[in-house]
Amino acid sequence: MRRTRPRSHSRPHPGSRTASPFSLAVLGLGTFLLVLAPMLAWYVAPRAQRTPTDTDVTTVFTGPGSYFDTAEVAVKDGQRLTVTRHVLGDVRDSERSGRAVWDVSTTIDSPQTLALKDPRRSLRWTVERWVTDRRTNAPVHCCGERPTPFQGEAYLKFPFDVQKRTYSWWDSTLGSTVPLRFAGVVRVQGHQGYRFTGSVRPTEVGSRQVPGRLVGRARQGQVQAEEWYANSGIELVADRRTGRIINARISPRLTLRAPGGSRDKVVLLRGEGLEFTEKTQRGQVALARDDNDRLELVGVTAPLSALATGVVLAAAGMGLVVRGRPPAGRS
Repeated sequence: MRRTRPRSHSRPHPGSRTASPFSLAVLGLGTFLLVLAPMLAWYVAPRAQRTPTDTDVTTVFTGPGSYFDTAEVAVKDGQRLTVTRHVLGDVRDSERSGRAVWDVSTTIDSPQTLALKDPRRSLRWTVERWVTDRRTNAPVHCCGERPTPFQGEAYLKFPFDVQKRTYSWWDSTLGSTVPLRFAGVVRVQGHQGYRFTGSVRPTEVGSRQVPGRLVGRARQGQVQAEEWYANSGIELVADRRTGRIINARISPRLTLRAPGGSRDKVVLLRGEGLEFTEKTQRGQVALARDDNDRLELVGVTAPLSALATGVVLAAAGMGLVVRGRPPAGRS
C-alpha cells in the first residue's frame, strides 16, 4: 500500500497573536495619509498656482475727465469717462499651447458713446491678445499675440506670491514697461492687498493726420501731428497670493502737438483718477478670495488634515497590530 504523509498545516505558535485585517487597514490608511500630506504641500500646491485659461471678466473704471469732440471740433471738459475692459480666455489655444491666451478688448467712452453700446463708436477702442506663462506670468511670444512683442512682469495681473518690490508693468498705450514701486498694504472692500504706484512722463507714442489749425499750423491744410501720452498716476492693488488686481486707478492723458513742437495743442483724452467701480472692486475681491480658498485648501488645509489624521490612524493601527488578536479558541 502507498503510504501517505500527513498534511502539515501552518499554525500559529500556541499563545501567539495575529494582526487583524482591520488593524492593518487602519495602519495602511494612516501611512498613506502621511505620504499624501507632503505631496500635497510640495508637489500639488505649487502646480495649482496656474493662471486660468477660461477667464471671462469685465472690469470698469470711471471718473472725471475731458475728451476731444470731433463733431463739435472742441474739447469737452468736466465729463464722466468710462473705461471698460473685457478679458476672455481662448481655452482651445491655451490647451494647445500650454500657455494662458487671453483676448482683451478695451473701450473708453463718454456718456454719449457709452449709451450706444457699440465699441466702434467709442472714443477709443483697442483689441489685444496677450500670451503668458501660466506659472511665472512671463510673456510668451506665440499664438498670434498683439502687440508684438510685449514685455514685463505684470499685465492684467501680477505673478503669484507678490513681493514687496518694484515690478515692470506693461502699458499698452506707451508700448513699453513702467516701473511700479511697492507703496504699502491697503484694504479694498475689506480684502488686504499690496499697493503699487508709478507714472509715465510725456512721451511721443505715434502720429496722426489732422487739420493744421488744430495744432497751430493754420496755414497748412493737413499736418502729421505728434501724439503724446502721459499718465500722472498709476495705482494698482494686487492680491498677495494670486496676483489678481483688486483695484486700479489711472490718470491717462493723450494730446497732440505740432510736428517738432514742444507744447500740447489739443487734448484728445484726459482722465483724472479713473478708478475701478465699487461693483468691479467687489467682483475682483470675490474672485481673489475664491482663488485664495482653493490654494489654501490644496496647500495648507488638506496637507495639515492629512498629516494630523495620518498620525492618529498610523498610531492607532500600530497599536492594534502590536496588541493583535488572541488565537482562535482563546478569549
